[in-house]
Amino acid sequence: MFTTLKNAWKVPELRKKLIYTMMIILIFRIGCYITVPFLDPDIVASMFEGAGGTIMDYFDTLSGGALSQGSLFALSIQPYINASIIMQLLTYALPVLENMQKEGEEGRKKIQKITAFVALGISLVMSYAYYVTQRGSGAVLYTPAAHGLAGWFAGAVIVASFTAGAMLVVWLGNTANQKGIGNGISVILFAGIVARGPDAIFSMISLAMVNPAQYAFIVPLVLIIFVLMIGFIVFMNESERRIPIQYAKRVVGRKQYGGQSTHIPIKIAMSGVMPIIFAMAIMALPSTIAMFAPPPVPMEGVEFTFWQNFYIGFLNFFSYQSPWYGVLYFLLIIAFNYFYVSMQYNPIEMANNLRQNNGAIPGIRPGKPTSDFIRKVLSKITLVGAVFLGVIAIFPILTNAAFPELNIAMGGTSILIIVSVVLETVRTLESQMMMRHHKGFLE
Repeated sequence: MFTTLKNAWKVPELRKKLIYTMMIILIFRIGCYITVPFLDPDIVASMFEGAGGTIMDYFDTLSGGALSQGSLFALSIQPYINASIIMQLLTYALPVLENMQKEGEEGRKKIQKITAFVALGISLVMSYAYYVTQRGSGAVLYTPAAHGLAGWFAGAVIVASFTAGAMLVVWLGNTANQKGIGNGISVILFAGIVARGPDAIFSMISLAMVNPAQYAFIVPLVLIIFVLMIGFIVFMNESERRIPIQYAKRVVGRKQYGGQSTHIPIKIAMSGVMPIIFAMAIMALPSTIAMFAPPPVPMEGVEFTFWQNFYIGFLNFFSYQSPWYGVLYFLLIIAFNYFYVSMQYNPIEMANNLRQNNGAIPGIRPGKPTSDFIRKVLSKITLVGAVFLGVIAIFPILTNAAFPELNIAMGGTSILIIVSVVLETVRTLESQMMMRHHKGFLE
């Protein structure tokens, strides 16, 4: 990786793209420290002091700590990620969007514009939910109940600031995607997670120094496990199942075509981190609902109704501390992994393409037997990839349940995102360097 970066830095055009990408990351990090008007950052930060290992801590990690500071980029790219998930699902459900996707580059641009508008709507909802939460905690300096018109104005400014910050992050990501290196949105997500990494490591080290008898062995062990997890993720990310393909020979005039052997590569982690993000979006819905409608507070001599008890039980079931949280989260990841792979791969279409190009899998007849074989291979690979993602996702949850003082928030998911973005960026650099060093046929 470092060799690739060193070689890319020597190419003037790639050096400009790298500098541009670093400037985008710098702007994003500066925006994470610009506090939104009419908010008390100290009270906002106090809300997250006991949120270690919870869903709010996970959102704070994705935002690079901006959420716990009540800054301009508090929502980060979460609205855009949710909008992208919704549009991906709708693309396969609505024929209009499906036709747009088949139009090529122009169709993708139209879908991107619609995704941006959907992200704007989600940003408004999330901004208002975050404002309501901060108003309930006392972090909002002017409230409508206490200050009348000034409170309404302060609320509008806070919601507008969070929404504008989220859309600015989307613009930065798209700009980095066009003029920088790699996927701009992924790079910003990578920057936010990496920014929180040193604080998490130092907090665990300080905990081991304060309580050496209890954590002197546990903290180094956890750090070693995370290092091994990085190697395991890289291995699984690069692993693939190759389906051999043999093309039939055919003679046209005096020339012979075909006859070569190749393969169809199917990656084990073909869906990347998307199933985890899908599952996390579903698991976060109850906590988002609780922001708008907080559960009733127990009072002496007052009994809850059936629906109040049901609502409290519903929120407790989806609570991060619930023993069922990890089980449901794991099952959702497996389900979404199968769903995402089914959208990406169509065995019948793959079998038809092989037949049209005079290709076949050795030992498998063309047509339905080929599609059945591909479907069977995909099913096995998908199961392995789903279990891999599930283990990576719930490992920090189990660690946090065993050692809550460590405050590990979705560490496996964060590592998976970091490794995926690094590998993708390195591959992009290598491909661009190969294009620039490839000798033409005239040389």
